[in-house]
Amino acid sequence: MKILVVEDEPKAGDYLVKGLQESGYVADLARNGVDGLALALEHDYELIVLDVMLPQLDGWSVLARLRERKQTPVLFLTARDDVVDRVKGLELGADDYLVKPFAFAELLARVKTLMRRGPVREAEVIRLADLEIDVLRRRVTRQANRIELTAKEFALLHLLAKRQGEVLSRTQIASMVWDMNFDSDTNVVDVAIRRLRAKIDDPYSVKLIQTVRGMGYLLEERP
Repeated sequence: MKILVVEDEPKAGDYLVKGLQESGYVADLARNGVDGLALALEHDYELIVLDVMLPQLDGWSVLARLRERKQTPVLFLTARDDVVDRVKGLELGADDYLVKPFAFAELLARVKTLMRRGPVREAEVIRLADLEIDVLRRRVTRQANRIELTAKEFALLHLLAKRQGEVLSRTQIASMVWDMNFDSDTNVVDVAIRRLRAKIDDPYSVKLIQTVRGMGYLLEERP
């Protein structure tokens, strides 16, 4: 289970990360809102522990921007106990709210409760133009033609489809599909994209897998 902690107070951030790691979680730490938002969007965390009062970008803004793209569960941490603040956090999409100071045991209990709720249910069928991806049956069709994909090709297409319209870097794709980081000179992602294009795009006039030079790839229908 991967958790992101976004906390600017050095001792508090280090304490939370250490405690979560000792409790069996994988925990990353960001010390400002900008870095926290970047990590939250780039990686797939099971939970984000988010302080409200952060430098560069406050927790309210981080959550609002995050909710435009992802529904990762968020546990707010704040020294402000006003009802107005708690309501604001929940209205923005926070899943729970913990007021400082708190006992680590209480935070851990909240974390476990949020984890038990499970991930947000994903769409069972994803469609873009004439492409249809049946996620449960792992079946892909285009113009009603069945397209046979390998497990990795399906995982790559599914990732692009879930994040359609969003440019994904080669590093992101490598991390999410192969669950490892590749050296920058490794072309495994480019090769996989070429093979996927040969099946998904080459036989059809409308191309869906787009290349953004110097940045990465995205799935999008263009005029």
